[in-house]
Amino acid sequence: MRLPIVLFAAILSQSLMAQQLWTLRQCCDYAVEHNISVKQYENQRQQRELQLSTAKNQRLPNLSASVGQNFSFGRGLTAENTYTNTNTSSTSFSLGTGVPIFTGFQIPNSIKLNQLNLEAATADLEKAKNDIRTQVAQAYVQILYDMEISDVAHRQVAIDSAQVSRLQALLDVGKVSEAELAQQKATMAQSLLTATQADNNLHLTILAMTQLLELPSPDGFSVERPCCQSDSLDNSENQNFTFQLLTPDEIYTEALSIKPEIQAQQLRLRSTENNIKIAQAGLYPTLSFNAGLGSNYYTTSGFVADGFGKQMKNNFSQYLGFNLSIPIFNRFQTRNNIRSAKIERANQQLMLDNTKKTLYKEIQQAYYNTVAAQQKLQSSVQARESSETAFRLMQAKYENGKATITEFNEAKNNYLRSESDLTQARYEYLYQQALIQFYRGQDLSF
Repeated sequence: MRLPIVLFAAILSQSLMAQQLWTLRQCCDYAVEHNISVKQYENQRQQRELQLSTAKNQRLPNLSASVGQNFSFGRGLTAENTYTNTNTSSTSFSLGTGVPIFTGFQIPNSIKLNQLNLEAATADLEKAKNDIRTQVAQAYVQILYDMEISDVAHRQVAIDSAQVSRLQALLDVGKVSEAELAQQKATMAQSLLTATQADNNLHLTILAMTQLLELPSPDGFSVERPCCQSDSLDNSENQNFTFQLLTPDEIYTEALSIKPEIQAQQLRLRSTENNIKIAQAGLYPTLSFNAGLGSNYYTTSGFVADGFGKQMKNNFSQYLGFNLSIPIFNRFQTRNNIRSAKIERANQQLMLDNTKKTLYKEIQQAYYNTVAAQQKLQSSVQARESSETAFRLMQAKYENGKATITEFNEAKNNYLRSESDLTQARYEYLYQQALIQFYRGQDLSF
């Protein structure tokens, strides 16, 4: 009985997931949790954690034990300075430890290096999350746009369908010709084709989103439209936009202190300083402390040997010692290691500069795209209002027999085209506005 219950629960869970309307935040959170690239960056961060733990453990003493058993056969020199065939065996036991006392500051610098690498890996992880959030936001806006375009296309079908019904009624009473009805039916067929294409485009964008979210199927997936978004954008246009747009330099100044890609490169630049110090550790002497204890058991054929326990007791030994190693000449290896570390620092500085320039270019692009989207939205609102007024007047003239069907369809197409242009301008501005705020450290939201 348990298996059917589990299967039913799984099916019900999938059904509820399919029925819900996904918000942008839900899409972003789900993508971050399930994206493979993000998981790979998380694994890299965990690797850095282990490397930091290994570096810290270098301060600890080591401990090792050994056991040896040796056998010897054949002729050998005796105490009487003669040769004879003898068999010998020996058993040895030892336990030793070593503690680094001074390593030329290599251990503390290695710990600091791995700590910075861990922080950089954490910043890389956040950058990967931000990248997937941006991709999800783009796909989300595209779905919203295609949904609006589909609605516009179906409204066009509804208008054409109403006109076909109206012309059919007028044809029945002999007030219009069959040619006019046929022309309107052809227009309606074209509208149906446009609506079908719009629906197909919507299905494809939904598929792209579900693939981005790592969902098994796009069936039942739908996004939530921002509440009253169209009205708020129209009103903001009439008020010359309440959204305060900062200059690219102002946005860039804020982004420098919060964007994870900048933080990651800055941390790696700091870590190169520790790399230089680690290389310089080869110039210093090293001091270590060693201690151990051991014993052995020995037998020779033809001789009476003490018992195992007695020999182990009598042969028991201990030792303590310090080892000082002074570098004198190692074929310029240390010198070249230091030079290589300094070159790595210079390269990392270039990478940081390049990352900053890339960020500034992205902000510039987003800024001017937002400005263009503002202007486009303003123009689209005015164009939609004008074309709607023209369409309503032309519709009234057409229904009163004062305009031809060609004039009516032209006015209708202009109106619906302005609706599509306005929809595109709305969501383009919506996304660019959110992107600007995202560069300033805010969450992506509409």
